[in-house]
Amino acid sequence: MLSRGFKDQIYDVFRTLPSDIQVTLLSATMPADVMDVTSRFMRDPIRILVKKDELTLEGIKQFFVRVEKEEWKLDTLCDLYETLTITQAVIFCNLRRKVEWLTDMMHRRDFTVSAMHGDMDQKQREMIMKEFRSGSSRVLITTDLLARGIDVQQVSLVINYDLPTNRENYIHRIGRSGRFGRKGVAINFVTESDSRALKDIEEFYHTEIEEMPNNVADLI
Repeated sequence: MLSRGFKDQIYDVFRTLPSDIQVTLLSATMPADVMDVTSRFMRDPIRILVKKDELTLEGIKQFFVRVEKEEWKLDTLCDLYETLTITQAVIFCNLRRKVEWLTDMMHRRDFTVSAMHGDMDQKQREMIMKEFRSGSSRVLITTDLLARGIDVQQVSLVINYDLPTNRENYIHRIGRSGRFGRKGVAINFVTESDSRALKDIEEFYHTEIEEMPNNVADLI
């Protein structure tokens, strides 16, 4: 929330709270600008930070699928659909309108998917999440805005239909799989223009993302 334009609202909340309230801030990533802004509502906090080269993606197998053109991603996703429905899956797009477009295209091809993004009201989002948690909905298409808020034990597959524009969001996205000590799989759709971004993610997290094998369903 601190990194997505909600700073003023958070300050407003803190103005109504007792001055001696204890505050903790927890996150898998802690960008410098977020650290700086916390000084406005935290008093001499103790910082327990993990160096970025110690962040672990253990338990999550990471793969990429090379897609020659952006418009071919849809067919690639449809080819993977049977694999998706082995368990529950989350598909990330970078834009709200992309979420809506992809959901519509999947529905037109008679694939069952749900969609959720920040422009939906709270009641809608709660209903969609209830269906997803119960398993009545098995594939959820969403944006980065919700990358940190989806905590469903059964999710073991994450697909980055779009690579995140912010590399720090990568760990939040793929961390939706492999929850509670379970195994997880992350699949990244990569066009030619994404190659540099994929390399940057590998270097930033000191990890290796391999080309997706044919037997990926056996790994989920």
